[in-house]
Amino acid sequence: MQSPLVDVRKLGQTGMEALRKGDAQSARTAFQKIIAAGQHDASIFLALAYACRNLKDQSGALDAVGKALALEPGNLRALVFKADHLDEIGESRAASAFYLAAIKSVSQPEALTPDLRDQLAHAQAMCDSYANKFEDFLRGRLIENGLADGPSSRRFRHSLDILTGRKARYFQEPRYFYFPELPHIQFFERGDFPWLDSVEAQTESIRAELLQVLNEDAAFKPYVEANPNLPPSQQNGMLDNPDWSAFYLWKNGEIVAENAARCPNTMRALANVPFPQVSGRSPSILFSLLRAGAKIPPHTGFVNTRLICHLPLIVPEGCFFRVGNEVRQWVEGKAWLFDDTIEHEAWNESSENRVILLFEIWRPELTMEEQGLVSAMFDAIDAHTGVKPAWEI
Repeated sequence: MQSPLVDVRKLGQTGMEALRKGDAQSARTAFQKIIAAGQHDASIFLALAYACRNLKDQSGALDAVGKALALEPGNLRALVFKADHLDEIGESRAASAFYLAAIKSVSQPEALTPDLRDQLAHAQAMCDSYANKFEDFLRGRLIENGLADGPSSRRFRHSLDILTGRKARYFQEPRYFYFPELPHIQFFERGDFPWLDSVEAQTESIRAELLQVLNEDAAFKPYVEANPNLPPSQQNGMLDNPDWSAFYLWKNGEIVAENAARCPNTMRALANVPFPQVSGRSPSILFSLLRAGAKIPPHTGFVNTRLICHLPLIVPEGCFFRVGNEVRQWVEGKAWLFDDTIEHEAWNESSENRVILLFEIWRPELTMEEQGLVSAMFDAIDAHTGVKPAWEI
């Protein structure tokens, strides 16, 4: 008697050849014989599913692909096949789940064969299409129910961007100290900081002092400098790199008297700013320079008990700043405040330098008592260790 193994191999070749030639009936017969012989695997069930689909046998196709997925739940072709069928019959919600499962089943897209890359691209395109249709419907329905641009809807629109996948979620990730129960806000509403108006009103006089400082090349030092008391770290290429430089008026809680004396208008403009008072650490006030073509890599700050303020002074076209999932362009004379413990980065695509006035303030949610406790805590830490850890804006 002929070996069943030889028969199965030949039947498989016959079935695949018939499928390629468009003879779906012969292909289905061959694959069914293999299954009956007990020599099947997921690929045979999937091939049978293709044959059944070509014969308009939808129930047979679904049964076969279901058995293929039972054997190999992460089979990309089978997942896309099932998703395509569900899409064809109008079950878009279920189809999107299978397309998404197909995408997630691939850990190394670059290792796929060209035909499987096409399957993956198809799954991604279908997911994008569903997402766009869902977002259009959702936003349209909400507009009908009164959603409009305005302060009350800003946070809600942000939530929609996250829901529909337009934006990722970002949270506070301080590298040293985390104060709990503070809201995760990327950029703060400027209306909450009325003192900003008076600072912005002095932009021209502040910029005039900056221009005088810029005449002295050696005035600015690399923002990230090597510390002999700490292990070396490249800081993503920013260590001792003059592309990101600083001219400090206050640094780590101490006035830089010589520099501050050169900028009296700037110091007066900041007289009413609620600076954090932490001995040996805060405040810091500086002109921050980002050279033409340079980029500050993504990073997070040390503590979430403060906010960072930028007052743009020299901003050529092509300068961008990202905090979490929001990207903005600086506008000269228009300040903003942000939480630097949420991942942020900056880049200057222009051919000129960008310079801002940068300083820190207490987070407005902290009570006076909490501010005092935070300051006392860091005093105690420094008293115990004898030195404070590296602390950068």
